[in-house]
Amino acid sequence: MGNHFSKLGFVLAALGSAIGLGHIWRFPYMTGVSGGGAFVLLFLFLSLSVGAAMFIAEMLLGQSTQKNVIEAFKELDLNPKKRWKYAGLLLISGPLILTFYGTILGWVLYYLVSISFNLPNSIQESEQIFNDTLQSIRLQSIGLLSVLLITGWIVSRGIKEGIEKLNLVLMPLLFATFFGLLFYAMSMDSFSKAFHFMFDFKPKDLTSQVFTYSLGQVFFSLSIGLGINITYAAVTDKTQNLLKSTIWVVLSGILISLVAGLMIFTFVFEYGANVSQGTGLIFTSLPVVFGQMGAIGTLVSVLFLLALAFAGITSTVALLEPSVMYLTERYQYSRFKVTWGLVALIFIVGVVLIFSLHKDYKDSLTFFEKSLFDWLDFASSTIIMPLGGMATFIFMGWVLKKEKLRLLSVHFLGPKLFATWYFLLKYITPLIVFSIWLSKIY
Repeated sequence: MGNHFSKLGFVLAALGSAIGLGHIWRFPYMTGVSGGGAFVLLFLFLSLSVGAAMFIAEMLLGQSTQKNVIEAFKELDLNPKKRWKYAGLLLISGPLILTFYGTILGWVLYYLVSISFNLPNSIQESEQIFNDTLQSIRLQSIGLLSVLLITGWIVSRGIKEGIEKLNLVLMPLLFATFFGLLFYAMSMDSFSKAFHFMFDFKPKDLTSQVFTYSLGQVFFSLSIGLGINITYAAVTDKTQNLLKSTIWVVLSGILISLVAGLMIFTFVFEYGANVSQGTGLIFTSLPVVFGQMGAIGTLVSVLFLLALAFAGITSTVALLEPSVMYLTERYQYSRFKVTWGLVALIFIVGVVLIFSLHKDYKDSLTFFEKSLFDWLDFASSTIIMPLGGMATFIFMGWVLKKEKLRLLSVHFLGPKLFATWYFLLKYITPLIVFSIWLSKIY
């Protein structure tokens, strides 16, 4: 594969896939509903231990084989029947996730171009706007189509000209925008209250549910279990230091999560909004907060939603790429045809999901009290992503021989670091992930 990332391009692309709506949208609302400090502490601990170990494992699988997700498992599997290649199927579920993720990002784009310039004055007005958005099939379909057209155009251009250039531009803009908003938040009286809320740790808040939420956030924030890290590492140089890349991605991801949380909670506390509103924090509470800021509110709203859109697009590109790489390599189809064929399919399914949110069609597209939209969200976050992550650490930690793994990682892990990583990957990660996953299912 001649179309490779540069060393900087790889780190920024991996960071771009990680810093999506999960960091900026999901992290603050999960912190809000989980009580603050306990969730943040667990997120930090799990990111730096289990998350980092799994992130390295996924990247090593891709870098060592230079193959797409399915072929990577197949190449390292010494069993003649090569059954582990089927595990790779779990890791190309990005198009499935895009069917609803693209819709959510479409809401962001709509709020960016419309609501930011006509901000609501009350929570009731804001809730009505959001409900009207959910009930508009046309608006949501246009939003989804816009997201998919941008995503398809970037992915069809390839690794170097499309994905790398996108992240070289958007990642610095994203960080600059967020730190600008953070400095503005620091000038407010409620910044200290937001800081206290996020970092005030109470042992009684360490519940099994908070543990589950924290691990789920780590999966989202590092794109674990989606084949993205395997795919991106497959098109980077074999001399790339994956430990340094991991440190950059994990720490930068943590940083942007904390910045997003501090900024959002400062705004929320300053204007008396509800911190535990869940998903509504972004689409109902914050528009009212921005509206109460006066003249500067529109600018702050535009910058915030623009940063959210930047982060979302780098993630949608990452979700699509593993499937595109697999199909182009496996069947020798052109990247252009595969990309736009998948985009068309995702759009069709996505529109069906949009119908499942509409009051006139919801009943016929609701099964066991969950809409089709909610079922796909549940299946991806609760089943597909954890199973994909499990497949990787079981294969790398238990199927591959320890000596083989040591040889594959010798260019970036010394003996002591390898022993620590191997112990985390083989014993600690399965123990934590299996126990939390089972508690979430049952």
